[in-house]
Amino acid sequence: MGILESIRGPKDLDRLTSQELTDLADEIRRFLIRNVAQTGGHLGPNLGVVELTLALHRVFDSPRDSIIFDTGHQSYVHKLITGRQDFSSLRQQGGLSGYPSRAESEHDIVESSHASSSLSWADGISKAHKLTGHGDRHTVVVVGDGALTGGMAWEALNNIAADKDRRLVIVVNDNGRSYAPTVGGFADYLASLRPAIDAVRAAPAYEGTLAFWKKRLQEGGPMGRFTYKGLHAAKKGVKDWWAPQGMFEDLGLKYLGPVDGHDERALENALTAAKHFAGPVIVHAMTEKGRGYAPARADEADQFHAVGVIDPLTGVPLASAGAASWTSVFADEIAAIADERPDVVGITGAMLIPVGLHKFAERHPDRVFDVGIAEQHAMTSAAGMAFGGLHPVVAVYSTFLNRAFDQLLMDVALHKAGVTIVLDRAGVTGPDGASHHGQWDMALVQSVPGLHLAAPRDATRLREELREAIAVSDAPTVVRFSKGSVGPETEAVERLADGVDVLRRTGTKRGKGGDVLLVAVGAMSDLALDVAERLDHQGISSTVVDPRWVLPVPKSVIRLAAQHRIVVCLEDGVRAGGVGSRIRQEMRAVGVDTALNEVGLPVEFLDHGTRSEVLAQVGLTAQQIAHDVVAQVLGMKVPFARPLPGQPAPATGSLPKL
Repeated sequence: MGILESIRGPKDLDRLTSQELTDLADEIRRFLIRNVAQTGGHLGPNLGVVELTLALHRVFDSPRDSIIFDTGHQSYVHKLITGRQDFSSLRQQGGLSGYPSRAESEHDIVESSHASSSLSWADGISKAHKLTGHGDRHTVVVVGDGALTGGMAWEALNNIAADKDRRLVIVVNDNGRSYAPTVGGFADYLASLRPAIDAVRAAPAYEGTLAFWKKRLQEGGPMGRFTYKGLHAAKKGVKDWWAPQGMFEDLGLKYLGPVDGHDERALENALTAAKHFAGPVIVHAMTEKGRGYAPARADEADQFHAVGVIDPLTGVPLASAGAASWTSVFADEIAAIADERPDVVGITGAMLIPVGLHKFAERHPDRVFDVGIAEQHAMTSAAGMAFGGLHPVVAVYSTFLNRAFDQLLMDVALHKAGVTIVLDRAGVTGPDGASHHGQWDMALVQSVPGLHLAAPRDATRLREELREAIAVSDAPTVVRFSKGSVGPETEAVERLADGVDVLRRTGTKRGKGGDVLLVAVGAMSDLALDVAERLDHQGISSTVVDPRWVLPVPKSVIRLAAQHRIVVCLEDGVRAGGVGSRIRQEMRAVGVDTALNEVGLPVEFLDHGTRSEVLAQVGLTAQQIAHDVVAQVLGMKVPFARPLPGQPAPATGSLPKL
């Protein structure tokens, strides 16, 4: 039996020798490569935090001490150490989450997995420990150097630094560059002294001595104050030469390191010194993303930050390329638009390749801005660029629009700024779970005055609607699309004057109406067409339309609603305040009383699984929707369809099996 199999909880690490810890680290890396290669997941970040996680659990007492991971994708090793070693269904329905999960373990705390928030969590938890009489408990947060680009992290640091009477340890996992220590005998000698010196600097007696002499010298008149300033400047100069403190010391935070993040013993020494310091302290650990896996280290893009199913020996994806992805279609089109329009600029938040702005950046590097994990700043900066005569395209994952809503509302929309927001991974995204499903965006933007919202159903419509969005210069425009491959092209039988596409008429004629109007939002078009086919088999006529632009609500959709007995709106966003709700309001405003059924996602946090599994779980299948619509047409389920002229709605009857 390997060492890993004997680890059932963090306490089991205490009995291991130094050599056994080294062997365990190697074993964990082999485990991660073998298992994540079969399921996909965040491989590179976890290979980089093996020794760091082992050291954390040897020095601190989880769950009594709270350990928080930002953003959470680097918690695989933590899961292994806390008794979760079945990775066979990682990120799959019913299997382990790819992020910390309170349902899985008492050792997991923060599930949101949105970067830069961990320090605020730590601030709140450490304050709670102090105020509830548990001031001896430690709060430990592991935050990546990338997450420190987010403004929220610095807001939290400002508060943490102001309250020195609590046990809070911030571990900066710095993998933004390779760790290459200075070579030579003298450098080795200095490095050997650093753990001892850090231990002294973190000792309460050291801090007390400094405070005593600072007070005595500053009270000693001009000569004393001059002496203090000179000694303080000399001390700071030596420290900056020895180990640059950066802005952390300027904030008033104790800084230890940098320490080799792959030297478990050195990490334990630094963390132990931090643990014994009676106040907030930063431990700066230098790590390598993808450590121990040559294919990851050789990947210049992101060191295998996230992978699909791969060959564990080579790192080569096993799945065939297949159809083009939504992101790749956007990437090609925005690059082409940028070639044609010099005023178009791109903005992203630390996700240049994932959101498809890399081709634009390759062609026009001076016109694409990666602002780091700072969606709020990205949105307001875009408003400023629009004022200056540019047309910014802000590309983010749908779930991250949540963070920038105030800026979208008050900086972009209020000022009628011509800014295009492109939302990748909209709707149900799958394996990343509740925090990454893009189910909130359409409900969020419904209340933004003047905003235009497009939801393309296929690649052709994505290219069309992106160009139409960028043509708008006096209002915000949003273009949203799904994750994964683009489906087959769905051609319209007719495009109406206001741009609405009629995809199918079953048993109806143009201008004559019918039983059911199916309004398909974006990627739901295929599902709507399947429902229409099933209704046709039951003798129920239908019209399927794709609004293309769901905001403002096209007038032709309202006109068609008046011509049908019931409207069914299919959307892959939350029903509450969604597209269907907005259409119903617009119908009522002009006196159209046709019943409308909003078919979308419930207001729930949905677990991880494939897109089809999650949709089936919430009843968004063609069979279930058609079954419900038949009941509504027959008058057996609310909302009831309008009765046929001269005929009462049926009150009884059995539903046919579809």
